[in-house]
Amino acid sequence: MKAVAYKVPGNIERADALVDVTLDKPAPGARDLLVAVEAISVNPVDTKIRKSAAPEGDGWKVLGWDAVGRVAAVGDAVQSFKVGDEVFYAGSITRPGCDSEFHLIDERIAGHKPKSLSNAEAAALPLTSVTAWEMLFDRLDIHKAVPGAANAIVIIGGAGGVSSIAIQLARALTDVTVIATASRPETRDWVKSLGAHHVLDHSKPLADQVAALGIGAPAFVFSTTQTHLHLQEIIALLSPQGRFGLIDDPETLDVMGFKRKALSIHWELMFTRPLFQTADMDVQGKILEEVSRLVDAGHLKTTLTEVLSPINAANLKKAHAILESGKAKGKIVLEGF
Repeated sequence: MKAVAYKVPGNIERADALVDVTLDKPAPGARDLLVAVEAISVNPVDTKIRKSAAPEGDGWKVLGWDAVGRVAAVGDAVQSFKVGDEVFYAGSITRPGCDSEFHLIDERIAGHKPKSLSNAEAAALPLTSVTAWEMLFDRLDIHKAVPGAANAIVIIGGAGGVSSIAIQLARALTDVTVIATASRPETRDWVKSLGAHHVLDHSKPLADQVAALGIGAPAFVFSTTQTHLHLQEIIALLSPQGRFGLIDDPETLDVMGFKRKALSIHWELMFTRPLFQTADMDVQGKILEEVSRLVDAGHLKTTLTEVLSPINAANLKKAHAILESGKAKGKIVLEGF
């Protein structure tokens, strides 16, 4: 089968950073779906792993944690899917990625593709949807009020893939006021189109901008990028007993300033459930089924902004470079081998 992979981690400018290869077609285990991949998307995790993680032994490292495809075969113990079903999913970092013609996914972390979306439109959704859902409802628990706080969430880095879904989920499923940040005209327009009630400029101090809204101190902050640059502003703007969540990887994070306000911190990694085979791993499949339902009901829309075709090393290198530039909005998808 065709795949895109690498042997030596490093910068995307290298000729061998990502290459076209031919690999053996995998066989499904008991709970696995063998998926004929039709579209994939790229995420920051792809670029981070490409820079730092080598393949095992003399093998190839295949990236990719967002896919749409059709089930080609199922394992003996599969319960929820059959051959021919259209599925979408994010997968697990403990297994080869989906930048390949065929891919194995545990059925418990897959969902049925939204019927109203094309393959490319659906491929933009899985990883970001699970991440945003888990942060909003499992980690920050935004359905639970913070006493005395404004029922509001500040989403830092509002135009990114995860934020683009988080804004929509918060609007569709809660009455929380959504305050998103964006620093360029095109990204400000993007987050407004997704439903943000207010848009702030994260290139300027945030606490004063929040105060100027006149709604009070927000109960929640979700930081998706450059948390280290905004930490003191986050402490200043959050309500006492507020809840703070992040998904990026600052080299250091001094949270001593959280103590005076009794702020809680919540780190989200959507790979945790499959990584540790947690007792509730199947929750991710249920999240994707609900996301699919919300899309088909018209409550969520795809965050796709660019499609590259075909799926090959040249186009994946282009997508990685765009992500690493820090100027991407929404999701980049590759379609067809």
